[in-house]
Amino acid sequence: MRPIDSAGGVPVPSRGRAAALVFGGTLVALVAGAAFLRLWQIQTQPGGLNPDEAAEAWDAWKILHVSGFHPLFFDDDGGRESLFAYIVAGVFRVAGPSVATLRGTSAVLGILGVAVTPLALRRFGRPVQLAGTAWAAGALWLICIDRDGFRNVLVPLVATLALAALLTWLDRPSRTTALLAGAVCGLGLWTYQPLKLIPLWVGLWLLIVRVRDPERWARLRPHLLAGLIAYAVVAAPIAYVALTDPTGYFNRSVVTSAANPTFGYGELPIHWLRTVLMFGITGDPNERHNVAGAALLPPLVALIAILGVVRCWRNRREPGHLLVLVGLPVFLIPGLFAVEGDAPHFLRALGLEPIMAALVGLGAVEAVRVGRRLLGERRGAVAGTAVAVMALAAMTVQSATLYFNRATLDRYGPYSFDLVALAAAARQPGTVVLLDHYAAPVVQFLDRDQSPTVIDEPLAGRVHLAPGTTVVARFASDLDAALGAGAQRAAQVVAHDPDGNPVVFRIVVGS
Repeated sequence: MRPIDSAGGVPVPSRGRAAALVFGGTLVALVAGAAFLRLWQIQTQPGGLNPDEAAEAWDAWKILHVSGFHPLFFDDDGGRESLFAYIVAGVFRVAGPSVATLRGTSAVLGILGVAVTPLALRRFGRPVQLAGTAWAAGALWLICIDRDGFRNVLVPLVATLALAALLTWLDRPSRTTALLAGAVCGLGLWTYQPLKLIPLWVGLWLLIVRVRDPERWARLRPHLLAGLIAYAVVAAPIAYVALTDPTGYFNRSVVTSAANPTFGYGELPIHWLRTVLMFGITGDPNERHNVAGAALLPPLVALIAILGVVRCWRNRREPGHLLVLVGLPVFLIPGLFAVEGDAPHFLRALGLEPIMAALVGLGAVEAVRVGRRLLGERRGAVAGTAVAVMALAAMTVQSATLYFNRATLDRYGPYSFDLVALAAAARQPGTVVLLDHYAAPVVQFLDRDQSPTVIDEPLAGRVHLAPGTTVVARFASDLDAALGAGAQRAAQVVAHDPDGNPVVFRIVVGS
């Protein structure tokens, strides 16, 4: 007797049901693999605590313990959206505050981003879902992002949900699906800089659909207002911040862009070249975003993604493929025009994550099509599938090998191991710490129960402290600036970096 589909009472062939079980089981295995790559050794890899991570953790702790501290936007550390800190605060309340809890929260959000990838790619078929999810699960780019305690981790999750919601609205136009799409797109403003461009992405897409496919536009148009209202409601608190504190809200975007006279437009050509070449050739040299300078996509996976671009271009009149295609240049904009720091800058490219998942998935299907044309139906399908599977499997092995084999020396600077050592030296009531405001959250969070006094530098003159006060500093010169000439000669070195250089100094006033 043939099995019955419980949803509609339609007979389902046994082979079809078996294929569905294999498909579902493979997706579960991919998400489980993603979870392993994001949670394994989370307490020791990457180790340390970067000041940007500490800012999130410290604000999350203050949300729980400082009366009236419930900001919509953090002005410090270059300006930060607050959603991630509130999520971390909720996890802190349940699991307790720690670096492992902070990074574990990121890891879980990253796993969720992988888990919703099949939902975003469902419109393009099961092979695309499998290949796109496999890429998201094993990409070194995303493993690095998902294991760090930064708000950036929200971008892949929310961007993928936005793609899923927009395609759902496209397939089933209604007020409900439009409201869902608008709300998810509005959530992008609560994450990180790249998703400020979602309105541009959606607006260009709808404009092209209106011109090229009037019939489809006619089905979407009646519900457009509902989507706009949902977007406005979700975005309203952040919009209020932007209107009332434009300097704080837009500061980071302006300071890092070519509009900043410090950088100017002269650096753009090389910057653009390096950014575009991140697809298979150049890598972000910042070990905090990347490992070993690896490219955003390994070369063979980059070729598969290029096949995905070809497939999208060929099907550009179909609105789903068009949405993916339009997203590629739009979400390249932050990386192209923010010239501060090294290029390519992988955090600024995060809006591309669901676009890349779709392109890799579509490219895998295109590889099979090319194989069939060159080698025949059966042999070509096997060859194309084998190339895609081997490329993604090799990428995952390479990602795990590069990430988990990093030496402490490679992580020491990017993850501020010296500041963690400084916090350990200050873990005594009444200690005074000489430290700049950017690095201070590391000590404030790690020593939250001891509450050391942090004095910002550069110091304007000497600091008058009672005899017997313990003072710790990152640089010996800070001791002379604070306590007078000769203080550094009397200081004790309490921590060294892996090369043997002193990184933490301590002195007792009057000793």
